Amino acid sequence: MTIVTACDGGDKGNTPAPQASAMYGAASAATTSAAINSIDRSFAGTPAPAVAFERKPGAKTSMAAFRGKRVLVNLWATWCAPCIAEMPALDTLAAARAGKLVILPISQDMEGWQAVNGFFKPGKFKTLQPMLDQPGSYAEALKARGLPISVLYDEKGREVWRVAGTLKWNSPEVMAALG
Repeated sequence: MTIVTACDGGDKGNTPAPQASAMYGAASAATTSAAINSIDRSFAGTPAPAVAFERKPGAKTSMAAFRGKRVLVNLWATWCAPCIAEMPALDTLAAARAGKLVILPISQDMEGWQAVNGFFKPGKFKTLQPMLDQPGSYAEALKARGLPISVLYDEKGREVWRVAGTLKWNSPEVMAALG
């Protein structure tokens, strides 16, 4: 699978972190600059993938459990600097939109819950509850081309839009796009 990475693992080159390369493959600078950090509606209407992910160790769930709710799925990893940078803003957004929007941060970490729990230390985030996608089935079903990627789903579980990369989650434009 060839992936466009919004996250380069934090080094000065365009080489993803070792874990990113193993999971997604490397991408060139020419392919990463075109469509990141902007809302893409080309998948609008596509049903959410019918694949399971973990709510907590050993407890599987899927997007079907969130039918009737507007959901923002955020695929991220602890090795992805842009993912880490946007997590506090997503936590603030989750608190501000409680009852109107569910935000699901779904980790793509190969180290699983060990990495996720190390990042989501008690008290670090007020609202976000991490999920885990192993072995990356949700990301693969989305044809995710890098991390972070966020996908907004309507109450019927259909995609509204997605963004590869990050957004200013508190901007008026993004708030309007979230509905």
